[in-house]
Amino acid sequence: QLQLVESGGGLVQPGGSLRLSCAASGFALDYYAIGWFRQAPGKEREGVSCIRSSGSRMNYADSVKGRFTISRDNAKNTVYLQMNSLKPEDTAVYYCAADRWNRCRSVTNEAEYDYWGPGTQVTVSS
Repeated sequence: QLQLVESGGGLVQPGGSLRLSCAASGFALDYYAIGWFRQAPGKEREGVSCIRSSGSRMNYADSVKGRFTISRDNAKNTVYLQMNSLKPEDTAVYYCAADRWNRCRSVTNEAEYDYWGPGTQVTVSS
């Protein structure tokens, strides 16, 4: 069974950092682009970042550029999202998703992603 599971969420103060992980089971991530999305209460889900299978292409939403970094370790079947300088507006449930066509052309097209994790809560508050 193909599964993605996010971890690393939690409560952090403004200005703090968290690193989210997206681990795959039942399939190898080597050939998939991975995207990170988030959904804040009362808002639509939005794209945050994505990375192609080789790591050769990455995209970021304007709201996180310079603060978030996406990376992957295919040997560990895991993709990471390092989040620095966190703001209260970053509070959301964060999801990772896998695109079997390895696109990552933008961070906005959810329809390109085939498999989704259940999400992990990130709360930025003092």
